[in-house]
Amino acid sequence: MRFSVQGWAADYGPPAGLELEEGATIDPNVEVDERQWSPLPVSAQPAEEALFVDGVRRVDANLWIESDEGIPVLALAASYAAGAVLSNHKAIVVREEVRRGIFTSARNSEPVETTHGGYQVHLTEGESPEKLWLGLQSQMSVLEGVVASTYADVPLIVVDGPLSHKKHVPAAVGYIKTQHVHYLPEHLRPILTRLAAGERTPLFLIGGGGWNRLSWYAKLPLKGSSIIDGLIRAEIGSTDVAAARQVADLTTATIVRFASEGHKESRAPQNLYPIGGLERRLRHMLGDREMMVRGLRLAAGN
Repeated sequence: MRFSVQGWAADYGPPAGLELEEGATIDPNVEVDERQWSPLPVSAQPAEEALFVDGVRRVDANLWIESDEGIPVLALAASYAAGAVLSNHKAIVVREEVRRGIFTSARNSEPVETTHGGYQVHLTEGESPEKLWLGLQSQMSVLEGVVASTYADVPLIVVDGPLSHKKHVPAAVGYIKTQHVHYLPEHLRPILTRLAAGERTPLFLIGGGGWNRLSWYAKLPLKGSSIIDGLIRAEIGSTDVAAARQVADLTTATIVRFASEGHKESRAPQNLYPIGGLERRLRHMLGDREMMVRGLRLAAGN
């Protein structure tokens, strides 16, 4: 396989609207009639044991792979990792995995071995930056699922990010700390500014995209900030309202304990302490990007 490494830095972020699939529908009447929506206080006790799962990814370089027809095809060489923190009166990193991959639609692609690690091929449906990024996101989510499944018997499993790319993670709660998409109908959105710390909204059903899931918003404690700060959204891949109500209450009561503070975490309070610490550890494990780029250039020259 012939390929070259692009000469400038490759910085990719997730495409806009990654959370809400096209054609998704919202039903706010599954737990409480929408005419009676109001903040719900949570009386559940926090989980005695909880697993926090997160992943990180980094594009090391853009590649151009020469196809069998002699056409250059864009690819990403990326590093990604996933890990888990088990909280049981103290936080312990119980698993961490690092992978590297080439994400491309070029069918003649082959794994690339460098002096600093090997890159496995993951074929994507197209070569646009969005398709390549989604391929990377999907593989990171698969790795998160592998990590989470090792501790499937833990009472509460919180996976950072939406479940749309983690459908294979059983019994997990997707934890979304930034709100870029409006899920609720406009007439219900004022409830988000009325939530107090430790309260949640009623459950609502997100349908479409080939699967259904139940979701809710909750508020974390935060002092002296805007009315929308401290708001998170959570979701589970289930439509069992009675079971989801218990999970929602347990999750809300638990995450309040781990809400970060501004003097320790720039994304406070939404970036929970176990997740923030795990992210820093995993990013360090990805290694030095420039070193990886040099290894890719050497492999391309050979």
